[in-house]
Amino acid sequence: MKYCPRCAQPVFLRQTKSHVCSACGFTLFLNVAAAAAAILEVDGAILACVRAGEPEAGKLDLPGGFVDYHESAEQALRRELAEELGVECVNPVYFGSYPNVYPYRSVEYRTLDLIFTMVLPERPAILPADDVAGVVWLNKSEIALSAFAFPSIRDALTAYLR
Repeated sequence: MKYCPRCAQPVFLRQTKSHVCSACGFTLFLNVAAAAAAILEVDGAILACVRAGEPEAGKLDLPGGFVDYHESAEQALRRELAEELGVECVNPVYFGSYPNVYPYRSVEYRTLDLIFTMVLPERPAILPADDVAGVVWLNKSEIALSAFAFPSIRDALTAYLR
């Protein structure tokens, strides 16, 4: 960021967690964007989504997405599973959080991806929609982490598969 949003002076100085205007003193904090994703497992297989759009179109991802204002991570996960897969979110269990960089239209957004797990008794009927081009079920012993789009998702899967 080059210009102050308050006074428009080109003296906006980047600091570790903020930008500070040396002309008017305005501080803009740089907070992470929260996202929620699910590791869905059925009989030793994990559901992976094929990304329909950029960034990383065509690569694998976990179902999920960004948390909207006034939404909890669990509410966002429920909404995203319904939007992307037509699947009901049943008994999600918090697994962990993983930092990430999400490049979008020449801007790198810092995110914190909140990962949940759901072990289901059978494969649900899935209707890929929204930003999901398709889905694949991957046997846990055959998952190629390099096929997944983001470091945070690879890290979460690595921890989960241990």
